[in-house]
Amino acid sequence: MIKRIATLVFCAISAQFFYSQQGYWQQKVVYNMDIDFNDELHQFSGHQEIVYTNNSPDKLDKVFFHLYYNAFQPGSMMDVRSRTIEDPDYRVMDRISNLNSNEIGYHKIESITDKKGNELSYNIDGTIMQVALNNSLNSGKSTKIIIDFKSQVPIQIRRTGRFNSEGVAYSMTQWYPKLCEYDIEGWHSNPYIGREFHGVWGDFNVNITMDKDYTIGATGTLQNKQEIGHGYEDSSKPIKTSNSKKLTWRFKAKNVHDFAWAADKDFIHHTTKLNNGTTLHFIHKDDSLNDNWLKLESYAKNCFHYVNENYGEYPYDNYSIIQGGDGGMEYPMCTLISAGGSLKGLISVTVHESVHSWFQGLLATNEAKYEWMDEGFCTYAQYQTLNHLYGVKVLNPVSRQYASYIRLANSDSQEPLSTHADFYKKNYVYGVSAYNKGAVFLSQLGYVIGDDFLKIGMKEYFNQWKFKHPTPTDFKRVMEKTSGLELDWYFEQFVNTINTIDYSINEAIELGEKTKITLKRIGDMPMPIDVCVKLKNGEIHWYNIPLRIMRGQKGKDIIGEKVTFLSDWPWVYPEYEFEIDFSKDEIQQIIIDPSTRLADVLPENNTLDFSSKDKDVIRFKSNN
Repeated sequence: MIKRIATLVFCAISAQFFYSQQGYWQQKVVYNMDIDFNDELHQFSGHQEIVYTNNSPDKLDKVFFHLYYNAFQPGSMMDVRSRTIEDPDYRVMDRISNLNSNEIGYHKIESITDKKGNELSYNIDGTIMQVALNNSLNSGKSTKIIIDFKSQVPIQIRRTGRFNSEGVAYSMTQWYPKLCEYDIEGWHSNPYIGREFHGVWGDFNVNITMDKDYTIGATGTLQNKQEIGHGYEDSSKPIKTSNSKKLTWRFKAKNVHDFAWAADKDFIHHTTKLNNGTTLHFIHKDDSLNDNWLKLESYAKNCFHYVNENYGEYPYDNYSIIQGGDGGMEYPMCTLISAGGSLKGLISVTVHESVHSWFQGLLATNEAKYEWMDEGFCTYAQYQTLNHLYGVKVLNPVSRQYASYIRLANSDSQEPLSTHADFYKKNYVYGVSAYNKGAVFLSQLGYVIGDDFLKIGMKEYFNQWKFKHPTPTDFKRVMEKTSGLELDWYFEQFVNTINTIDYSINEAIELGEKTKITLKRIGDMPMPIDVCVKLKNGEIHWYNIPLRIMRGQKGKDIIGEKVTFLSDWPWVYPEYEFEIDFSKDEIQQIIIDPSTRLADVLPENNTLDFSSKDKDVIRFKSNN
């Protein structure tokens, strides 16, 4: 009977989500690309046949493309932004302004036509190209756009380019004319100035013709493995050798929103397989760091197992971990990472970029607008995963992210999380906001609704919004339906403002055999409050004060099940009083949130200590 009830509840929740998404739509694209690469000139010619389907209710008369390589030219917006922002990225600085003509990146369009061979007019403005359609593209209809172009791979400066600091020949990211996204808000034709990306969901058929000595790692699945070899072949079948100086690699990727690859003559390639059949590819230089790469395999495998179990099942047949780029950057079905010098560093960056396969790769939020849903959620999951991989039980795995956020919150530099990624005044503020405050947002949400509801909600979020472009509202509604609580206030305050959290224990007054505790809200952002009372006899008692605007109380949480829920706190009241059934002589400490998940910017006023001998901070174990 219990099983049947659980099934009915699940069906009811699933039905709610189904009906809530009935108005949702997204565009669709199919890229068919033939690339002929000249490694002597570091250039390639490209032929694209793009089928674009308009699933919007609107009639479209034009489309926009990203031409990312054009950012790597003196005087580009990316160049100027780097030379004028207060704290430029050390990888960029003024390097773009000093590039020579044979070092810059570019996309030169040779022709754009429709399926009948009629020319389409276009205009290029930096990294954005506008293409006028000869015939309006009505709702539900498709059009074909054929582009012939020539490109030059820039010196590696930021993410993409040739010959990175570790000597990888080609890191081919943001390397082709890529359709801009059109959604319910309209076109997103943001110029590229060095932040991250947003793309149309679709299918890629990419043929790369290149000198046969190169090994390529890429998004997608290689279709002609026996012709290529290079570690992709089935050893039980014969390899079809070729006397040609070049090989054509044929990759297919279905239902992704970008395509990346890397190539080097010294790459070696080895694989391991997950229990669900996904093959992990490791593609890297044959050098002194080989031992680290070999040891990485088991960590990467366990990483995928953990994230599959806790956040949702990775749906693709392949994932490639490729040496390249300038640190670590996520792409569908692959990542490009710098190997670094230590195994621990390699593991950490691999976990972070792999987790991006969920947050960004499959839950493809607009990173320019909601960078915290991408980098922040990924950072939260990264440290949960590392906690698991190293077999440690850290109560708050993102405590360093809290400390970083609190430093920013106590400064004059903080900007709201709702700031567009390109418009942060400092790179430092962007980094702390996107990665650290974003991680704090998710961890603190568990404090608000209960850790169990957070875990359930994260999987529900994945199952309902994978292969889509979720927004903060979509995520909020998942968590509201999962927890049964109202969460408008939390998103409004923590995302759209720079209001901070600061609560204090104002006083504790003895009332015979009882004690009256008074809490005070000092910060502008209201929160529910966990209060822990530790007695001198070793007993620990928990009290939770919900916010009235939550319309309920948290579910099962890491603090345990023995919690006394008090009356809710209307947020406009600056103080809150409650009584406990212990005298002051029995109490050792009273602490607001010793789990440290409340992002209180002044934790020093969160503790009252009644013991002159025992000054130890309360420690308790997670019941996970």
